[in-house]
Amino acid sequence: MASPDPTYPFTNFNFLVSLTLPQPSAVGAQGNPLCNGEFSECDGLEMTVEPKTVREGGNNTKQIHLVGPVSYGNLTLKRGMTSNQDLWKWFAAAVASPAAQTKQRGLLAGAEIVMADASGAGSVRYRLYDCLPIKLKASPMNAKDGAVAIEEMQIAYSYFTIEPA
Repeated sequence: MASPDPTYPFTNFNFLVSLTLPQPSAVGAQGNPLCNGEFSECDGLEMTVEPKTVREGGNNTKQIHLVGPVSYGNLTLKRGMTSNQDLWKWFAAAVASPAAQTKQRGLLAGAEIVMADASGAGSVRYRLYDCLPIKLKASPMNAKDGAVAIEEMQIAYSYFTIEPA
């Protein structure tokens, strides 16, 4: 079989998300991995540069743009609710009061998002560093609706890198 055309665009439904804790803890039932590939939606891989604009004295026809600070978006993950509560436990550990018995306040994780090509092979890998859960939302409950219950988590991250998978 011929290899896929490298100029062919990726489809946005073919991805895998993995959240990993730095060391085994009570949060992740299996140790390091918090969850793998359980998400139906992933959004927020973005970075923005705030340009610094400088005007040169006496030159009123142009301005100079310098690179300013970089800011990153928040990652939003959505998945169907199940009895697995590892994300809820991670959130609870990360925001626990310092007086709590757990010494995990501010527990950070790493994340990896892999986009696959049409053949299903991983092509692009995003690595997110210092991930902190900042919002966790349960699905609205409506007895009239027969839809799947979707939970949502927002994660702040320090920075990310992109590389071939």
